[in-house]
Amino acid sequence: MSHKLHRRTFLQCIAAVAASTAFGCNTDEDAAPITPSSEHFPQSVASGDPRPDSVVLWTRGVNPSHPGSATKLALQVGTDAELTSLVVELDGLEALPAHDHALKVKVTNLQPRTTYYYRFTYEQDGKRYASPVGRTRTAPAQGEDVPVRFVFASCQDFLGRYYNPWQYLLQRNEELDFIVFLGDYIYETTGDTTFQSPGDNENRVVRFTEPTSAIPQGSGTKQYYAASALSNYRDLYKTVRSDQHLRRLHELYPFVMVWDDHEFSDDSWGSTATYSDGRIPEQSNERKRNAEQAFFEYIPLDTTDSAAGSIDVASAPRYPDTRIYRDFEYGKHLKLILTDYRTHRPDHLIPEDAYPATVVMDDAALAELGVSAAFTSDLYAYVDIDAPELTQQKEALQQAYSQLALAAGLGAEASAKAVANVRGKLALAYVNQVLSSFGAPPISPTGKPRGLAYVHMGKTDLFNQIGSRYVVVKASYDLYSGWKYKKSLGASENALGTAQETWLREKVLATNTWKVVVSSVSLTSMIWDLSDLTDIPANLKTRFYFNADQWDGFPNKRAELLKYLRDNKVNALFISGDIHSSHASVEGGIPTLTAPGISSASVKDLASGNVISAGYPATSSVYRRVVTEMEDTLRKSNSGLVFTNTDAHGLVVLEVGATDALATYHLIPSTEVKTDYAGQPDALAAKFTSKALRVSAGTIKDA
Repeated sequence: MSHKLHRRTFLQCIAAVAASTAFGCNTDEDAAPITPSSEHFPQSVASGDPRPDSVVLWTRGVNPSHPGSATKLALQVGTDAELTSLVVELDGLEALPAHDHALKVKVTNLQPRTTYYYRFTYEQDGKRYASPVGRTRTAPAQGEDVPVRFVFASCQDFLGRYYNPWQYLLQRNEELDFIVFLGDYIYETTGDTTFQSPGDNENRVVRFTEPTSAIPQGSGTKQYYAASALSNYRDLYKTVRSDQHLRRLHELYPFVMVWDDHEFSDDSWGSTATYSDGRIPEQSNERKRNAEQAFFEYIPLDTTDSAAGSIDVASAPRYPDTRIYRDFEYGKHLKLILTDYRTHRPDHLIPEDAYPATVVMDDAALAELGVSAAFTSDLYAYVDIDAPELTQQKEALQQAYSQLALAAGLGAEASAKAVANVRGKLALAYVNQVLSSFGAPPISPTGKPRGLAYVHMGKTDLFNQIGSRYVVVKASYDLYSGWKYKKSLGASENALGTAQETWLREKVLATNTWKVVVSSVSLTSMIWDLSDLTDIPANLKTRFYFNADQWDGFPNKRAELLKYLRDNKVNALFISGDIHSSHASVEGGIPTLTAPGISSASVKDLASGNVISAGYPATSSVYRRVVTEMEDTLRKSNSGLVFTNTDAHGLVVLEVGATDALATYHLIPSTEVKTDYAGQPDALAAKFTSKALRVSAGTIKDA
């Protein structure tokens, strides 16, 4: 039986066709009553990538009685919370099992700087089931002279931890244009004891539905799993969305998101993981693509400039052709530029399996740079271990390597790795220590050439992140990285990849007042200066980069990009996350703000465990300087550091306007992360403090 279309229904159909694609149109007059159903929409709704005329809307729609079938959905978009003033009605949308029933819809032809409400519905047997009503907001029109206010945040480890900053943000009921999430939305492991808290809270656990398809890590009681299969990564997104506060934020605000490492694998580069510190090969394009697909399915973003209507996740290019870097226009005062630090970057300059004795800059290289005079000490002497007169020493070193490699968990390949590594120019600073442990006489440094080896940059073990990704000697690392950067024509630090960097250099020249650049990792230099301590080993009396996985690991590329911004008089501001601490600094004349983690272990907690495991108890001078007094140590070593807090969780509210930007850090002690404050809003609010900073003309000052 046919039905006559009323005038309002007819206009809605026209709007639906204009705003999206012609899916057809429901008539409210004939529609069944609506029943809210979390069973059909278990992860609620979300929106993202708002532009002046469009936004991406998301849900996951399932039919519990037919979980393997596509779920046919409808979408309503209106200008009021009751959805009585509809501007879009779409039928015929499908949440496909091939994408875990996740659905993204791009709605276009919207009005700028306008609040919209939306919901998805599912009809079965004469009943209509509905998602919660979501709220979103489009960006201001190009050139519109209005301030823009948003939150930026990162790092929300779910395991045993509560998202207290998200609850606090909801309590504040902030007027926001959007929320920027800087990465580590999920954590790919089910209980990595180096930084997670497995077993602490049965209400905050991570389990895989297909654990046999995940990668086992650790052993015995400390065994856990790392996501590998597509189902593993999907499980992680469903797990974090089980948090009521995160779900509610997605319902209320559009998110603009990038990934960092944990959306794929901790401290990853390209498609290579780093769990084994080089003990085994860890490159996996398939695993990387699985991680990307789940991200594209569950995050409301548009990376392909999709047409209106359902976004085809399968059409989004994946590794190595992935592109998530993109930019947004928010009126006259904000160009928001999102970069991707992980996908296109090279390996860390010092590989985790680098042989400590290997000389990377010989006497000729030092002479070329004119720095030979600084390397006259016997500490820098080296030999060519392949020389016939050193055959016995070479055999001893290879034997030692094999033993250490076997102890580190390698098998039959230990001998082959020994042969591959114990060769060529080797530093006596490491070689003689090994020979001594075998009771063999040392090789005299007298008359030997001088050079720089991995051991001089802090690498003392065969397979370790220390001296590689973390805690590297600053002076020697700076020298080596600068030399390698020049020799490789920049390839050694091509962190963004050539295409993305070219794009970035173009985008920052936009005429908007502020160019806010999103980098998932921090540009603030984190240096530990132990040079003046008197009660520590001599080899520690120096300055260290704490984290070479972030931009401190690519100092020459960072300096080059900052110089480009200065030379072109770009009013830029970087916002970052990853490091689980709060920083505000001016680096090379450019302000940079780093958000704390929402819930992940604070950098002070992480450093504490590492320092103690390295043999320096809480009563030692080393522990005091780099853990207890970490903030003071960082300030002393970085004159541009205006504010730092290394032991709090939280988020940052940023408002940019015609002359300046106001950043307000909302912080809660990290010790509160295992307390559930749901139902205790006053108690939670009492735990928070704030720090307001004003950014203007390349400076950061207290507000």
